[in-house]
Amino acid sequence: MGIGGAPKLRTVTAMNPERFHDAIAFALAHEIAWPRDPASDPRHWGVHHDDPPPFNRLRGPVHARGGVSGLVLQHGRVATAWGEPERADLTFSVAKTYLAMLAGVAHGQGLLPDVDAPVAARLPGIGFDSPHNRGITWRHLLEQTSEWEGTCFGIPDTVDRYRHVAHDPQPPAGRKGDSRPLQPPGGHWEYNDVRINQLSLALLHLFGRPLPEVFDEALMQPLECSATWRWRGYDDAWVDLGGRKVQSVPGGTHWGAGVSISARDQARLGQLLLDDGSHQGRELIPAAWVRRMREPCAMAPFYGWLVWLNRDGRTFPGASTQATCMVGAGGHLVWIEPAQRAVVVVRWMDPAHGAGFMQRMSAALAQG
Repeated sequence: MGIGGAPKLRTVTAMNPERFHDAIAFALAHEIAWPRDPASDPRHWGVHHDDPPPFNRLRGPVHARGGVSGLVLQHGRVATAWGEPERADLTFSVAKTYLAMLAGVAHGQGLLPDVDAPVAARLPGIGFDSPHNRGITWRHLLEQTSEWEGTCFGIPDTVDRYRHVAHDPQPPAGRKGDSRPLQPPGGHWEYNDVRINQLSLALLHLFGRPLPEVFDEALMQPLECSATWRWRGYDDAWVDLGGRKVQSVPGGTHWGAGVSISARDQARLGQLLLDDGSHQGRELIPAAWVRRMREPCAMAPFYGWLVWLNRDGRTFPGASTQATCMVGAGGHLVWIEPAQRAVVVVRWMDPAHGAGFMQRMSAALAQG
């Protein structure tokens, strides 16, 4: 879903674009090994193939990708770009942060006044009513500490238990997909895409409208984003919402679907967070909410509200300790760097080389 045109962001001409040469060349030299067309080799494309059967299959659409692309905003202007920054590509778990931004929109509209309120208190009957789940709050979902138990659109949360992701310094103690003993809500941090999809379902019911409509109206249109982005759901993820058949969308592309978006539009959204939720004097997300997004979770100090942090300086070498990052499988990074008033987007770069890229890019940003 996208509406309207896409005015060009202003390009900086007095900032020596040659300073970015090493960082860009490094990114281009380290493209992710995934095939560009998922149909050509589906066994080596995506995230789902690591899941235990029968859940190791796509449940929503995917499409061919471009090559390594990126864009840098500094001081609110385009400092450099490479590849195809206008191309709308899948962005995987970068979309998790979009859910946190939408929760902030709900907070600003008075729909979510208290993040510490149990979800079941406002939204009974959507999967939060069991004795274990009824204590889950919005904060727990945003921090990935909910320990939610259940099945969301046919996928049980156990599929992502014991999951380990690259920036998690705590190695899992068991095998992915095993039924790890649950802790009380708020008692354990775990990166779990089923629980993220349950958060998305809760936000759908909270707004009473499809999330892509809300996202477009509240954020994409005011930011003057393109008309090329899409946010799709799984083929069977449909719910009845007041007599209207509505698709619930995932916060990633683990099993397909999710957000397709350009690097340029990703940078606009990153700039909104850098500017504490305001754009051209208009508050799109409450500033206090955006600031809270980048505060460490007590259970996982490397994580905020669906964003990655760098408080120790080691999670993202080369970035400042103030930096926050949106990260997605396939080599997607939106790096928000307050120390340099910059937003850096890079796509389809092998994440094993992220530190090398960030160190080179940081050196280039320091010259601006």
